[in-house]
Amino acid sequence: MTGALTDEQRRAIEWDCARLIHLYAQLNDAARWSEVAALYAPDGSMTRPTAPDAPVIGREAILAAFQARPPRTTRHVCANVVIDVESPSRAQGNSAMLLFTSAAAPPLVGGFEDRFVLTDAGWRFAERRGTLTF
Repeated sequence: MTGALTDEQRRAIEWDCARLIHLYAQLNDAARWSEVAALYAPDGSMTRPTAPDAPVIGREAILAAFQARPPRTTRHVCANVVIDVESPSRAQGNSAMLLFTSAAAPPLVGGFEDRFVLTDAGWRFAERRGTLTF
């Protein structure tokens, strides 16, 4: 459905959405919760990999969910990012995720299925669904 877009426009959308995925990981690891929440559309939804049946809906609720977490040190590694452009204002994507939470605990392996929307503030997550593989 990208026929109305030039290759350059499609690649720019792919880049912006992939950057959003990587920025999310960096801000999350830095516990910069307000900035993480701002990566979502105002009515966006988030489903954590560890709670796939409990979506958090709305930017304010997403911020509150992150702020309620106990402090911890994490490192998210994102890979295999593939973005599919649906239109000039919509895209979807998948990525693999490796989460380290301590030297003593094994890493969590999973991924994200994302839907992106173009807003006045730029590309944002409309939906971010986390999954755990093992």
